[in-house]
Amino acid sequence: MRRHFAALLMGLILLPGAALAERVVAHVSIAAQEMRVYHEGRLLYTWPVSTAKAGKITPAGTYSPEFLSRNHRSKRYNNAPMPFAIFYSGNYAIHGTDQIKRLGKPASHGCVRLDPKNAKILFEMVKAEGMENTRVVIVQ
Repeated sequence: MRRHFAALLMGLILLPGAALAERVVAHVSIAAQEMRVYHEGRLLYTWPVSTAKAGKITPAGTYSPEFLSRNHRSKRYNNAPMPFAIFYSGNYAIHGTDQIKRLGKPASHGCVRLDPKNAKILFEMVKAEGMENTRVVIVQ
């Protein structure tokens, strides 16, 4: 037991970035249509989201953000606004929506939609803490 603990402690000392790898976690529940945002392990926000509607998919998994786009427009869907977009798996992103009344119900083509005010908060958190210190976790 001591050996295991010592090895774990040594790993944290040798890999200082490992302890900070998840300063921001955006945890999305497809079933609940809800996002919980954690900062340094503390729950800060619980927000309604819209994930994929029938016939579309929001892929489950754990991702790191790939890029940020403050005023993104969808090339796939008629130049639809995607403010405060956090792209995490190719064309999939967390972003603001102008369809706020649909939040809490599946409505997207696969992205995770948020109220633009909440999308801005998350976007700024990711920007401040770094994409390398952020995880997007999507569960069924």
